[in-house]
Amino acid sequence: MTQSEFLILNFNEIRRKSIKLWEGLPQESYNWKPDSQAITAIEMIRHVLEADYGWNIIINKGDMTNYKTPWKNRPFLSVTDELEFAEPYRKAFLKSVGQFSDTELNETKIIHPGNGKEKVLGKYLLRIGYHESVHAGQFLSYLRAMGVNRPNVWD
Repeated sequence: MTQSEFLILNFNEIRRKSIKLWEGLPQESYNWKPDSQAITAIEMIRHVLEADYGWNIIINKGDMTNYKTPWKNRPFLSVTDELEFAEPYRKAFLKSVGQFSDTELNETKIIHPGNGKEKVLGKYLLRIGYHESVHAGQFLSYLRAMGVNRPNVWD
């Protein structure tokens, strides 16, 4: 396997487990949040899904200056609706990852617009997976605090 194939395998496994968690969220709990400063459960799902769109721009060295999300003003309807809407952006992101050679993954420099720090592309992509994994853990805590049965992600 190439490095990009391993990265895609990892991204797909992380997403599979995230979806398993998200599908465990009862509709009546979509707007639950642990405190007034936190985002709601459905907002967290959107945040993770929406990130693929931005990641794809960043890893392809696109301009984030006038970033506009396709999710702007989009109502929250359901987990299924969020997943369906996000699918083409996820596919585009994974397609981009699959096109990077091992050399590009080890030598291309990426500057994250949020903090201006430079990272090697391969390491940056690993951090993207970590981002979603952190939110999976956060989501598990949300489900626990709601008193909802938590899906088993350790299959």
